[in-house]
Amino acid sequence: MASVMEKLISPLASSPAEPPRNKVTVVGVGQVGMACAVSILLRDLCDELALMMDLQHGSLFLKTSKICADKDYQVTANSRLVVVTAGVRQQEGESRLNLVQRNVNVFKSIIPQIIKYSPNCTLIVVSNPVDVMTYVTWKLSGLPKHRVIGSGTNLDSARFRFLMAERWKYQNLHRNTKTYTEIHKL
Repeated sequence: MASVMEKLISPLASSPAEPPRNKVTVVGVGQVGMACAVSILLRDLCDELALMMDLQHGSLFLKTSKICADKDYQVTANSRLVVVTAGVRQQEGESRLNLVQRNVNVFKSIIPQIIKYSPNCTLIVVSNPVDVMTYVTWKLSGLPKHRVIGSGTNLDSARFRFLMAERWKYQNLHRNTKTYTEIHKL
């Protein structure tokens, strides 16, 4: 049985003349979006990456054959995978549920544009509150539910793990599972 990664990402195109087979788009390239983009690039998961920001200057050092950036959603056309990290920033003291209406308004303009240019894509939602925004994305996109995926608590768990490492002075906790296991012994 094929893994989730194999289902989302197929082998890279064999020559630059072929159209991209694994185009990935990251919408919203603040801190989380840039982390996603860099991870995608470092793991060679795509042969074309579309961003809503400029990351092209460092492309000389990467295997991804093309990086394009623009404010026009046409740049996202024919993406197989779209990672949505866009949304308004949570204000101090604001609950994540209070973010919902503001982020829904943002998604009302983003999601239809993504679907217009990449109707066959799979969407991964990272924006908070992630479970609610994943449901909203599914409704706005009209895609089958198996093509709209939420990141769940992945990001919050990574942040918590980092904060625990800082608290307990384990600098490599976020990279080293052996060290992570050691913290449970405390």
